[in-house]
Amino acid sequence: MSELRQNRATKEWIIIASERAKRPHDLKKKREEREKLPQLEPSCPFCPGNEKMTPGAIWSKKKGKKWVVRVVFNKFPALIPEGEPERQTRGFFLKMNGVGRHEVVIETPLHNRSLGVLPSAQVEEVCLAFRKRFLDLKRDKRVKMILIFRNHGESAGTSLVHPHSQIIALPLIPSRIRHHLEEAMRYYDDHGSCVFCDMIKEELSAKKRVIYHNDGFVGFHPFASRTPFETWIVPQKHDASFGNINIAFCKKMARALKSVLEKIHIRLGDPDYNLIIRTSPLKDREEDYYHWHIQILPRLTTPAGFELGSGIYITTIVPEYSAEYIKGHLPRTKRVKNKMN
Repeated sequence: MSELRQNRATKEWIIIASERAKRPHDLKKKREEREKLPQLEPSCPFCPGNEKMTPGAIWSKKKGKKWVVRVVFNKFPALIPEGEPERQTRGFFLKMNGVGRHEVVIETPLHNRSLGVLPSAQVEEVCLAFRKRFLDLKRDKRVKMILIFRNHGESAGTSLVHPHSQIIALPLIPSRIRHHLEEAMRYYDDHGSCVFCDMIKEELSAKKRVIYHNDGFVGFHPFASRTPFETWIVPQKHDASFGNINIAFCKKMARALKSVLEKIHIRLGDPDYNLIIRTSPLKDREEDYYHWHIQILPRLTTPAGFELGSGIYITTIVPEYSAEYIKGHLPRTKRVKNKMN
């Protein structure tokens, strides 16, 4: 029987219909394709030696004369840094100048090594680059919201194979993020506590959806996962903004991220996925009701008319099962079964 579950943080409902599931061992083709890629691709603008094919570097971390991580302006930006984000009304309609920042974080010189299989030290450098750019971008008074994200694979929206993330600094707060903030605030008003902090306590107590735990972060498959194998990595210390973390804590984040992405890479065959660092708007960076976190959404299913029409996602695997599978506690050849607990 199907089951509906609600995400207490967002109040969004999902449907678990596990009889529609695929077998996880049918999802191995992506890794085989990517393993055939060369370490250096002569035509790739992100590979070493092709730096002139990208806009100039905003920031880079080097070892000797070679770069380790490189941040550049997006060659085809959604927003540009010049100008002011003035709102303009024409009768009923409202528009703004497309002012902001759109940057690309080139995560490694290697063309064929994704974040989950990079050495731990390299993942640290990537996370520290995220922190560095966030702190720099938040100084711009025009910026209201900073979104760090990673599109891995064609179905996740990437146009270049070379491992990279993106950062967009927005002159406004998107309505969906406003909704999430309002729901977190409502929970705080009702219960006197942060919904994410309470969620962490519940997940650590139940244990069955937890896939990673260190002294700084908890990784788990949410009770109401929107997609199969959706994963959240949440800091145990309450903080509304990613921009508030220090270097030591950023390194703990890197260890958590490396471990979780490595599990996904191995157990699911390097699937396409979207990764988002969900953080408060800059003006709310000290609030008690919100809690920054990382969301990873493997692209194993495709949202269709029902999801787009209702906002309710149908997932095919119960998160209690997917957590056991991703930890390696279940064989790859076993068919996903309905394990409602």
